[in-house]
Amino acid sequence: MRLNRLFLSALLILTFICHAQSTKKEVLFTIDETPYYTDEFSRVYKKNLDLVKDESQKDLTQYLELFIGYKLKIAKANKLGLQNGDSYKNELASYRTQLSKNYLTDYKVTKELVEEGYQRSLKEIRASHILITCDENATPEDTLKAYNKIVEIRNRIVKGEDFGKLAGELSQDPSAKDNKGDLGYFSAFRMVYPFETAAYSTASGNISNPVRTRFGFHIIKVVDVRDNRGDVTVAHIMLLNPKEDKPEERELVKKKIDDIYQKLQQGENFESLAKQFSDDKSSSGKGGALARFGSGQLSSEEFENTAFSLTKDKPLSEPIQTRFGWHIVKLIEKHPVRTLDEMKVELENKISKDDRSRLITNSLNEKLRKRYTVKRDDKLYAAVVKALTNDYYDNKWEVPADTKAFDKKLISINEKILTGTNFLIFLKTQQKAGQTLKPVAKLVDKFYQKYVDEQLTTYYTDNLDKEFPEFSNVMDEYRDGLLLFDLMEKEIWDRSKTDTLGLKSFYEGRKDLYRWKTRLDVIIASSTNQDVIKKAHKLLKQKVAPEKIKEQLNTKDKVAVMTNVGVFEEGNDALPKNLKQVEGLSEIIKDGDYYFAVMVNKILPAGPKSLDECKGKAINDYQQYLEQNWVSELKREFTIKTNSDVFERVKMELQK
Repeated sequence: MRLNRLFLSALLILTFICHAQSTKKEVLFTIDETPYYTDEFSRVYKKNLDLVKDESQKDLTQYLELFIGYKLKIAKANKLGLQNGDSYKNELASYRTQLSKNYLTDYKVTKELVEEGYQRSLKEIRASHILITCDENATPEDTLKAYNKIVEIRNRIVKGEDFGKLAGELSQDPSAKDNKGDLGYFSAFRMVYPFETAAYSTASGNISNPVRTRFGFHIIKVVDVRDNRGDVTVAHIMLLNPKEDKPEERELVKKKIDDIYQKLQQGENFESLAKQFSDDKSSSGKGGALARFGSGQLSSEEFENTAFSLTKDKPLSEPIQTRFGWHIVKLIEKHPVRTLDEMKVELENKISKDDRSRLITNSLNEKLRKRYTVKRDDKLYAAVVKALTNDYYDNKWEVPADTKAFDKKLISINEKILTGTNFLIFLKTQQKAGQTLKPVAKLVDKFYQKYVDEQLTTYYTDNLDKEFPEFSNVMDEYRDGLLLFDLMEKEIWDRSKTDTLGLKSFYEGRKDLYRWKTRLDVIIASSTNQDVIKKAHKLLKQKVAPEKIKEQLNTKDKVAVMTNVGVFEEGNDALPKNLKQVEGLSEIIKDGDYYFAVMVNKILPAGPKSLDECKGKAINDYQQYLEQNWVSELKREFTIKTNSDVFERVKMELQK
């Protein structure tokens, strides 16, 4: 969503739950004669009360100023005509569609499906299957033929024939010839819902009864059931693949990860090595520690499997390669499967995209048919049915050129009218080759039910603003939020990036806020062995290159020394703590378990950063500066009148 940045500056954060308001609706203030009311002010204040961290923002007088500032920006956006932009209209419509989905569900059915999905997710099943294909709209004769065939195969297996052999020979799943029907391990939401249900209802070692899915009829053999692996927390040391895919570059990376692994085997500290050498800068400062994750959450299956294979007795992996580079993984903690409450939102999202969502849709359709009055003109409906020909099965049927006879009310949903022509056009959209339901009257009946359900849902969603005040409130807030985003982009964000003279002037006036610490251009040698570091110190003094130092002091069986080259600010973890800021070769320094020898090639003194070196932060600060002065300009542009008496009454009610 485009609004991620918006609400940080707007302070008004959208939520889906609005509390009933007891505040009497009165005009609180006007902006150029446009009224803004007490009920909205009270609702937004209460909603944000527990979210703001700045105590001054809880003060009602201060909050009124913030609220007026917010509405001033919306007034400016409307004055500029931003509400007429196509991008604005499209995003508002998209959000309304997304928000409507929260009302297009049956919570009782959803709750049952969430609980079922959670219980199933606690296990992973390994299964094989045999498929006999059968179209969902197949004739009764063809359906029975497919069913009898799968029953016959099942009977042969029950009598002792090999499941895998028959899968390879008879299954109409194209992959079965290679995998003998083996699907590997899967959990909830990985297979179509009827198949999943049959698999979870079949005991390990048994074969299911035939199960119908949209693909046809299956029999399922459950081979194994295992517990879900839960989550794991690990740390890693990572070396990225070289930018240029050359054999010599790949070999250098492989050699370095092997050297690090050798040092770990020698007892050196994982966290220290991660800080010095890991290329994953988001984790190296934390000793390589990563956020906890579960199966399927990372983009590397090799990394996941390695992480889950680690134990307290074997907490460290050998170097492993993924598509990103080389890793050494260390176990920190294993976590049990998350609770139902922790997984609820994730499960609801999966259900909405799964076959089982049909159960929710069917339940809602049934409720809407009871809620609204649907009437049909049966005489006109018969004429519509007659207008369809068998060309429909070959995708050649067309809506009649003259639809005058059908331009009458076919269906009414409360006050909404749908004509026979509307339905004919819908039938045209549903036309495709391969339809098997006959005669054509039955096919039209099927599509009629679908059409009515779709129109009931459309009518319901079109009237959500009238039926649910909280829906209307959220849409109003989002509408304002989108306008504010577009306005901020036009007046503040784009200006801060393109106003080079203004940005430069802003930077010059605050140059001391953007400074480098002292930086050192260094070559670092480190080892846990003092004698080794003495030799490295001597070689550094002789100007021997870092790679040559490693070649001379390391052996095939033991990594005695590591080197690091770069420019580091003081305080960087790569630098030993007691390093003196003097050019030339340092004395041997002990820091923790390590000895260091450092060649300081150059010292770059502390001082102001150039605008190019701090441009990102300077632009961000400039944006804040522009926004702070902007509201004052808007107050001069618009006429604001606040009803003080009304505000005092609102304060008293909100402070009770």
